[in-house]
Amino acid sequence: MVLTAFGDRACVPLAVPPTPLHACGMPRTWDPESLSPAKAVRFLLDGNQRFLDKASTHQARTFQAELADQPQRPFAIVLGCADSRTPVEILFDQGFGDLFVVRIAGHVVAPSVVGSIEFAASQFGTRLVVVLGHTRCGAIAATVQAIQSGNGPESRNIRAVTDRIAPHIEPLVRTGGASAQQVLLRESMRAHVRASVDHLRHGSRLLEELVLAGRLAIVGAEYELETGRVHLLDDVPNEGGGTDPPSG
Repeated sequence: MVLTAFGDRACVPLAVPPTPLHACGMPRTWDPESLSPAKAVRFLLDGNQRFLDKASTHQARTFQAELADQPQRPFAIVLGCADSRTPVEILFDQGFGDLFVVRIAGHVVAPSVVGSIEFAASQFGTRLVVVLGHTRCGAIAATVQAIQSGNGPESRNIRAVTDRIAPHIEPLVRTGGASAQQVLLRESMRAHVRASVDHLRHGSRLLEELVLAGRLAIVGAEYELETGRVHLLDDVPNEGGGTDPPSG
């Protein structure tokens, strides 16, 4: 049974008192059958291994008309980059309805992105959010170049992306010295992933309350274009209140 804090359904209390803004007027779906964060991570990493082993379950991505009449129950929310080489459902070997995916250049945490993740976390009972960066990211490279040269992109819309990344990586770029450019780009990507995770954990009252209540986990990960493998950058909360170490 699904309980929500919306309409005439029951409002499930949080472990921390909600603010008036979010008290029962904002949907807070709680589905006892939702995968725990640790199990959701394992589903993702197992899928990535199938992708690497070329053992993909292709049937999971064929058209299924009955899905139109079924409610959404994604087991994970993924914020990824818009890069055409990082198709989230494919690299995790998941099908229709398995993942709620938000993709934007450089996986920047813009207000509309936060709102999309809030919507999924509050409506579907999904308990895991993954911020997925990747190697050789063009948005990261453009930001590094802008910091090093002092010249941002001419397009104000592209600059809106790089300007959101720059504060997260500028210390690395300024102190990078003679570091190999590919090393700098990878470390910058990881720093930006971690900053994006922190933004989601603490920049949204709704998401922060769900995290504090143990209802939601937000973790970072990276996808290696060179190998096809996904690596976690954070520990994953387990059901006992501790953490499972990064794996993959």
